[in-house]
Amino acid sequence: MKTNKGRHITKMFFIYALLLFAAGLLMIPFVWLISASLKLDREVFTIPIQWLPRNPVWSNYVDIWTRIPLLTFLQNTARLTVIITTMQLLTSSFAAYAFSKLKFSGRNVLFLAYIATIAIPWQVYMVPQFIMFRTMDLVNTHMAMIILQSFSAFGVFLMKQFYDTIPDELIEAARIDGMSEQKIWMRVMLPLAKPALATLTIFTFVFVWNDFLGPRLYLTTQSLWTIQIGMRMFIGQFSSEFGLIMAIATVSLIPILIMFLALQRFFVQGIATSGLKG
Repeated sequence: MKTNKGRHITKMFFIYALLLFAAGLLMIPFVWLISASLKLDREVFTIPIQWLPRNPVWSNYVDIWTRIPLLTFLQNTARLTVIITTMQLLTSSFAAYAFSKLKFSGRNVLFLAYIATIAIPWQVYMVPQFIMFRTMDLVNTHMAMIILQSFSAFGVFLMKQFYDTIPDELIEAARIDGMSEQKIWMRVMLPLAKPALATLTIFTFVFVWNDFLGPRLYLTTQSLWTIQIGMRMFIGQFSSEFGLIMAIATVSLIPILIMFLALQRFFVQGIATSGLKG
C-alpha cells in the first residue's frame, strides 16, 4: 500500500515538474519582450541575452505615448472589443439555447449549415463583403467592425455544447412554472453557463483585440485605428528603435493578460465541460 502511494507521489512529482518546465519555456518569449522593452536599441539583440537590464530605460514607456496617438488607438480597440464581446455573448448564447433546447423543424440541418461556415476562411468572401458594406456606406466606421464580428458560429457551437450538458428536465420544470423561453434563457441558462460565457469572452476578447486585417481593410482614418494598426504604423516609422517597439508590444498585451487572469478559473472549467478538450 505504501509502495503504491510512493509511486503515485513520484509520478505526480514528475508530471508537475514537466508542466512547470513547459510553462517556463512558454514564458521565455514574454520575459524577453519585457526585458527588451527596458533596454537601449543597441542592447536588445545582444548575445548572450542580458535578461535583467543593468540600467532599465523606463523612458521607453513614456516615449511611446508621445510618438503616436497611442491612447486613441487603445480607446478605439477597447471600445470595439467591449461592444463586440458583449454582442457575441448575447447572440451566441441566445442562438445556442434555441439549437439546444427548442424543438423545431430543420433544427439539426440549420445548425450544421451554420457551423459549416467555420470551415470557410474569411479571405474567401471578404471582397464581396467589403463591396456590400461600401454600398451601405459603412466603410471607415466602427459600425462595420461591430456588425462583422457580433455573430460567431464558433460561439454558438461552444455555448450549445455547454447547454447540452444541462438536463432538459430543468427546462421543462421552468416551463411548467409558466416561464417564457426568454426568461428561461436569462434566469436559468445564463447563471449556469458562467464557465462557457467566460471561455467565449476570452476567445472573443483576444481575437478582436489582436485583429489586424479587419480594421486595416475597413478603417482608413487614423482617428479610428485600433492598436494593431497603430503598432504597424509605429514599426514603419521607427523600425530601428527596438526598445520602443517592444514597449508598445508589452502595453498591448496587458489588457489580454488581465482578462485571462480574471477569468482563467472559469475558462478551464468551460473548456472541460463544453466538449473542446484535446
